[in-house]
Amino acid sequence: MAEAQRIRTGIFGLDAIIEGGFRPHSAVVLAGSSGTGKTTFAIQFVLQGLEAGEQALYISMEESPDQIVKESKLMGLDLQPYVDKTLFFVHLRGENFKRMIREQLPKMVRERSDEEVDTRIAIDPMTPLLWSTPEKLDQRELVSELFGTLKQLGVVLATVEEHTQPGAGLGQDTMLPIYLADGVLHLEYYPIGGAFNRTLKILKMRGTMHGEELYPYTFVRGAGAVVRTSPVEIAKEDQASWDKVFERALATAKDRRFPPALVRRIEALRANWTQPYSPEETLHILFESYKRG
Repeated sequence: MAEAQRIRTGIFGLDAIIEGGFRPHSAVVLAGSSGTGKTTFAIQFVLQGLEAGEQALYISMEESPDQIVKESKLMGLDLQPYVDKTLFFVHLRGENFKRMIREQLPKMVRERSDEEVDTRIAIDPMTPLLWSTPEKLDQRELVSELFGTLKQLGVVLATVEEHTQPGAGLGQDTMLPIYLADGVLHLEYYPIGGAFNRTLKILKMRGTMHGEELYPYTFVRGAGAVVRTSPVEIAKEDQASWDKVFERALATAKDRRFPPALVRRIEALRANWTQPYSPEETLHILFESYKRG
Protein backbone atom coordinates (compact mmCIF):
# COMPACT_ATOMS: atom_id res chain seq x y z
CA MET A 1 0.00 0.00 0.00
CA ALA A 2 1.28 3.42 -0.92
CA GLU A 3 1.61 5.85 1.95
CA ALA A 4 0.00 9.27 1.71
CA GLN A 5 3.25 11.04 2.56
CA ARG A 6 6.24 10.71 0.28
CA ILE A 7 9.59 12.47 0.36
CA ARG A 8 10.46 13.94 -3.02
CA THR A 9 13.89 12.78 -4.12
CA GLY A 10 15.02 15.81 -6.14
CA ILE A 11 16.16 13.36 -8.85
CA PHE A 12 14.02 14.34 -11.80
CA GLY A 13 11.97 11.48 -13.23
CA LEU A 14 12.63 9.10 -10.33
CA ASP A 15 9.60 10.01 -8.21
CA ALA A 16 7.26 9.03 -11.04
CA ILE A 17 8.38 5.40 -10.82
CA ILE A 18 8.43 5.03 -7.01
CA GLU A 19 4.93 6.30 -6.13
CA GLY A 20 5.97 9.89 -5.59
CA GLY A 21 9.22 9.58 -3.64
CA PHE A 22 10.93 7.81 -0.74
CA ARG A 23 9.02 6.69 2.34
CA PRO A 24 9.56 8.82 5.46
CA HIS A 25 12.31 7.61 7.85
CA SER A 26 13.71 5.08 5.41
CA ALA A 27 17.24 4.21 4.30
CA VAL A 28 18.00 3.99 0.59
CA VAL A 29 21.26 2.70 -0.90
CA LEU A 30 22.58 4.03 -4.19
CA ALA A 31 25.04 1.46 -5.56
CA GLY A 32 27.25 2.01 -8.58
CA SER A 33 30.80 2.05 -9.88
CA SER A 34 32.96 5.13 -10.30
CA GLY A 35 31.59 7.57 -12.86
CA THR A 36 27.93 6.69 -12.51
CA GLY A 37 27.14 9.96 -10.71
CA LYS A 38 26.37 8.78 -7.20
CA THR A 39 27.55 12.02 -5.61
CA THR A 40 25.44 14.08 -8.01
CA PHE A 41 22.39 12.02 -7.03
CA ALA A 42 23.19 12.64 -3.36
CA ILE A 43 23.60 16.38 -3.92
CA GLN A 44 20.25 16.58 -5.73
CA PHE A 45 18.55 14.71 -2.90
CA VAL A 46 19.99 17.05 -0.29
CA LEU A 47 19.32 20.22 -2.30
CA GLN A 48 15.67 19.29 -2.84
CA GLY A 49 15.13 19.32 0.90
CA LEU A 50 17.12 22.50 1.49
CA GLU A 51 15.09 24.38 -1.12
CA ALA A 52 11.91 23.21 0.61
CA GLY A 53 13.03 24.61 3.97
CA GLU A 54 14.35 21.35 5.43
CA GLN A 55 17.71 20.69 7.06
CA ALA A 56 20.36 18.32 5.75
CA LEU A 57 23.29 16.39 7.15
CA TYR A 58 26.01 15.36 4.69
CA ILE A 59 28.34 12.70 6.06
CA SER A 60 31.43 12.57 3.87
CA MET A 61 33.85 9.69 4.30
CA GLU A 62 36.23 10.63 1.47
CA GLU A 63 35.91 14.07 -0.13
CA SER A 64 36.14 17.23 1.94
CA PRO A 65 33.06 19.45 2.36
CA ASP A 66 34.76 22.14 0.26
CA GLN A 67 35.22 19.71 -2.63
CA ILE A 68 31.59 18.58 -2.45
CA VAL A 69 30.39 22.19 -2.55
CA LYS A 70 32.68 22.86 -5.54
CA GLU A 71 31.26 19.82 -7.36
CA SER A 72 27.73 21.04 -6.72
CA LYS A 73 28.57 24.39 -8.34
CA LEU A 74 30.06 22.67 -11.40
CA MET A 75 26.72 20.91 -11.94
CA GLY A 76 24.76 24.14 -11.39
CA LEU A 77 23.42 22.75 -8.09
CA ASP A 78 24.84 25.19 -5.56
CA LEU A 79 24.97 24.04 -1.94
CA GLN A 80 27.05 27.01 -0.75
CA PRO A 81 24.15 29.29 0.36
CA TYR A 82 23.00 26.64 2.85
CA VAL A 83 26.34 25.63 4.42
CA ASP A 84 26.34 25.97 8.23
CA LYS A 85 22.80 27.36 8.11
CA THR A 86 20.58 24.43 7.21
CA LEU A 87 23.25 22.16 5.68
CA PHE A 88 25.79 20.59 8.03
CA PHE A 89 28.79 18.47 7.07
CA VAL A 90 30.43 15.69 9.03
CA HIS A 91 33.80 14.75 7.52
CA LEU A 92 34.96 11.42 8.91
CA ARG A 93 38.06 10.57 6.95
CA GLY A 94 40.56 8.96 9.31
CA GLU A 95 38.25 9.07 12.33
CA ASN A 96 36.99 6.21 14.46
CA PHE A 97 33.82 4.98 12.74
CA LYS A 98 32.70 2.85 15.67
CA ARG A 99 32.86 5.74 18.11
CA MET A 100 31.08 8.03 15.67
CA ILE A 101 28.21 5.59 15.12
CA ARG A 102 27.81 4.43 18.70
CA GLU A 103 28.47 7.68 20.59
CA GLN A 104 28.53 10.84 18.47
CA LEU A 105 25.58 10.23 16.13
CA PRO A 106 23.10 9.13 18.84
CA LYS A 107 24.02 12.26 20.83
CA MET A 108 23.44 14.45 17.77
CA VAL A 109 20.07 12.81 17.09
CA ARG A 110 18.97 13.40 20.70
CA GLU A 111 19.95 17.07 20.43
CA ARG A 112 17.88 17.48 17.26
CA SER A 113 14.88 15.44 18.42
CA ASP A 114 13.03 18.52 19.67
CA GLU A 115 13.34 20.38 16.36
CA GLU A 116 10.26 20.16 14.17
CA VAL A 117 12.20 20.44 10.91
CA ASP A 118 12.59 17.52 8.53
CA THR A 119 16.17 16.42 7.95
CA ARG A 120 17.73 14.60 5.00
CA ILE A 121 20.93 12.64 5.45
CA ALA A 122 23.44 11.75 2.75
CA ILE A 123 26.30 9.32 3.44
CA ASP A 124 28.76 9.57 0.56
CA PRO A 125 30.21 7.00 0.30
CA MET A 126 29.73 4.48 3.09
CA THR A 127 32.22 2.01 1.57
CA PRO A 128 35.09 3.09 3.91
CA LEU A 129 32.87 2.12 6.84
CA LEU A 130 32.65 -1.42 5.48
CA TRP A 131 36.42 -1.53 5.03
CA SER A 132 37.06 -0.34 8.59
CA THR A 133 36.62 -3.84 9.98
CA PRO A 134 37.12 -7.25 8.31
CA GLU A 135 34.57 -8.94 10.54
CA LYS A 136 31.22 -9.40 8.75
CA LEU A 137 29.24 -9.47 11.99
CA ASP A 138 30.84 -6.19 13.10
CA GLN A 139 30.12 -4.66 9.70
CA ARG A 140 26.48 -5.70 9.94
CA GLU A 141 26.11 -4.22 13.43
CA LEU A 142 27.73 -0.94 12.39
CA VAL A 143 25.55 -0.49 9.29
CA SER A 144 22.41 -1.51 11.18
CA GLU A 145 23.14 0.98 13.98
CA LEU A 146 24.02 3.70 11.48
CA PHE A 147 20.78 3.31 9.54
CA GLY A 148 18.67 2.87 12.65
CA THR A 149 20.06 5.97 14.35
CA LEU A 150 19.89 8.31 11.35
CA LYS A 151 16.41 7.19 10.26
CA GLN A 152 15.13 8.84 13.43
CA LEU A 153 16.02 12.19 11.82
CA GLY A 154 14.60 11.53 8.37
CA VAL A 155 15.40 9.83 5.08
CA VAL A 156 18.93 8.46 4.61
CA LEU A 157 20.53 8.15 1.17
CA ALA A 158 23.81 6.22 1.28
CA THR A 159 26.09 5.72 -1.72
CA VAL A 160 28.15 2.54 -2.02
CA GLU A 161 31.04 2.08 -4.44
CA GLU A 162 30.73 -0.99 -6.63
CA HIS A 163 33.93 -2.68 -7.77
CA THR A 164 32.79 -4.94 -10.62
CA GLN A 165 32.64 -4.74 -14.41
CA PRO A 166 29.37 -3.47 -15.94
CA GLY A 167 26.85 -6.27 -16.25
CA ALA A 168 28.79 -8.55 -13.88
CA GLY A 169 26.30 -8.25 -11.02
CA LEU A 170 26.67 -6.53 -7.69
CA GLY A 171 29.96 -6.90 -5.83
CA GLN A 172 30.39 -8.27 -2.32
CA ASP A 173 31.06 -4.78 -0.91
CA THR A 174 27.46 -3.79 -1.64
CA MET A 175 25.66 -6.86 -0.32
CA LEU A 176 25.41 -5.92 3.34
CA PRO A 177 24.03 -2.36 2.98
CA ILE A 178 21.68 -3.57 0.22
CA TYR A 179 20.29 -6.23 2.53
CA LEU A 180 19.76 -3.80 5.43
CA ALA A 181 18.37 -0.88 3.40
CA ASP A 182 14.69 -0.16 2.76
CA GLY A 183 15.37 0.72 -0.86
CA VAL A 184 18.14 0.11 -3.40
CA LEU A 185 18.92 1.93 -6.65
CA HIS A 186 21.56 0.40 -8.90
CA LEU A 187 23.44 2.64 -11.35
CA GLU A 188 25.42 1.20 -14.26
CA TYR A 189 27.19 2.44 -17.35
CA TYR A 190 28.27 0.66 -20.50
CA PRO A 191 30.85 2.08 -22.95
CA ILE A 192 29.16 2.20 -26.34
CA GLY A 193 30.82 3.89 -29.29
CA GLY A 194 33.07 5.97 -27.07
CA ALA A 195 30.19 7.27 -24.94
CA PHE A 196 28.70 6.03 -21.69
CA ASN A 197 25.20 4.64 -21.67
CA ARG A 198 23.96 5.04 -18.08
CA THR A 199 20.98 3.16 -16.66
CA LEU A 200 19.12 3.01 -13.34
CA LYS A 201 17.45 -0.09 -11.94
CA ILE A 202 15.28 -0.21 -8.80
CA LEU A 203 16.30 -3.42 -7.03
CA LYS A 204 13.91 -2.93 -4.13
CA MET A 205 11.77 -0.26 -2.50
CA ARG A 206 9.86 -1.55 0.52
CA GLY A 207 6.19 -0.62 0.70
CA THR A 208 6.28 0.75 -2.84
CA MET A 209 4.96 -0.39 -6.20
CA HIS A 210 7.94 0.63 -8.30
CA GLY A 211 8.98 0.46 -11.92
CA GLU A 212 10.93 -2.63 -12.93
CA GLU A 213 12.58 -1.48 -16.15
CA LEU A 214 16.09 -0.28 -16.92
CA TYR A 215 15.78 3.50 -17.02
CA PRO A 216 18.34 5.57 -18.97
CA TYR A 217 19.51 8.74 -17.28
CA THR A 218 21.61 11.70 -18.35
CA PHE A 219 23.31 14.62 -16.61
CA VAL A 220 22.32 18.17 -17.46
CA ARG A 221 24.06 21.16 -15.89
CA GLY A 222 21.48 23.08 -13.87
CA ALA A 223 19.32 20.05 -13.10
CA GLY A 224 21.72 17.18 -12.44
CA ALA A 225 20.60 13.65 -13.23
CA VAL A 226 17.39 13.30 -15.26
CA VAL A 227 15.87 9.81 -15.43
CA ARG A 228 13.99 8.99 -18.60
CA THR A 229 10.88 7.01 -17.77
CA SER A 230 9.62 6.47 -21.34
CA PRO A 231 11.20 5.59 -24.69
CA VAL A 232 10.13 8.86 -26.29
CA GLU A 233 11.96 9.68 -29.51
CA ILE A 234 13.19 13.28 -29.64
CA ALA A 235 13.89 14.92 -32.98
CA LYS A 236 16.88 17.21 -33.41
CA GLU A 237 16.01 20.88 -33.68
CA ASP A 238 17.98 24.08 -34.14
CA GLN A 239 19.03 26.30 -31.25
CA ALA A 240 16.48 29.01 -32.09
CA SER A 241 13.58 26.62 -31.60
CA TRP A 242 15.12 25.40 -28.32
CA ASP A 243 15.12 28.99 -27.03
CA LYS A 244 11.40 29.15 -27.72
CA VAL A 245 10.90 25.93 -25.77
CA PHE A 246 12.67 27.45 -22.76
CA GLU A 247 10.69 30.70 -23.09
CA ARG A 248 7.39 28.80 -23.07
CA ALA A 249 8.53 26.75 -20.08
CA LEU A 250 9.50 29.85 -18.10
CA ALA A 251 6.21 31.54 -18.93
CA THR A 252 4.25 28.46 -17.88
CA ALA A 253 6.17 28.13 -14.59
CA LYS A 254 5.53 31.77 -13.71
CA ASP A 255 1.89 31.90 -14.88
CA ARG A 256 0.98 28.76 -12.95
CA ARG A 257 2.95 29.91 -9.89
CA PHE A 258 5.30 26.98 -9.65
CA PRO A 259 7.99 27.27 -6.91
CA PRO A 260 10.83 29.73 -7.62
CA ALA A 261 13.23 26.77 -7.49
CA LEU A 262 11.70 25.42 -10.72
CA VAL A 263 12.14 28.77 -12.46
CA ARG A 264 15.80 28.80 -11.39
CA ARG A 265 16.24 25.26 -12.70
CA ILE A 266 14.80 26.20 -16.10
CA GLU A 267 16.96 29.32 -16.34
CA ALA A 268 20.07 27.27 -15.44
CA LEU A 269 19.18 24.65 -18.04
CA ARG A 270 18.74 27.31 -20.70
CA ALA A 271 22.13 28.83 -19.93
CA ASN A 272 23.93 25.47 -20.03
CA TRP A 273 22.01 23.33 -22.54
CA THR A 274 24.52 21.62 -24.85
CA GLN A 275 22.64 18.42 -25.66
CA PRO A 276 22.16 17.55 -29.37
CA TYR A 277 18.38 17.34 -28.96
CA SER A 278 15.46 19.41 -27.77
CA PRO A 279 15.12 20.10 -24.02
CA GLU A 280 11.38 19.48 -24.21
CA GLU A 281 11.32 16.05 -22.58
CA THR A 282 13.72 17.12 -19.81
CA LEU A 283 11.54 20.16 -19.06
CA HIS A 284 8.44 17.95 -19.02
CA ILE A 285 10.08 15.68 -16.45
CA LEU A 286 10.97 18.69 -14.30
CA PHE A 287 7.39 20.02 -14.40
CA GLU A 288 5.97 16.60 -13.50
CA SER A 289 8.41 16.32 -10.59
CA TYR A 290 7.33 19.69 -9.14
CA LYS A 291 3.63 18.91 -9.68
CA ARG A 292 4.02 15.90 -7.39
CA GLY A 293 5.11 18.22 -4.59
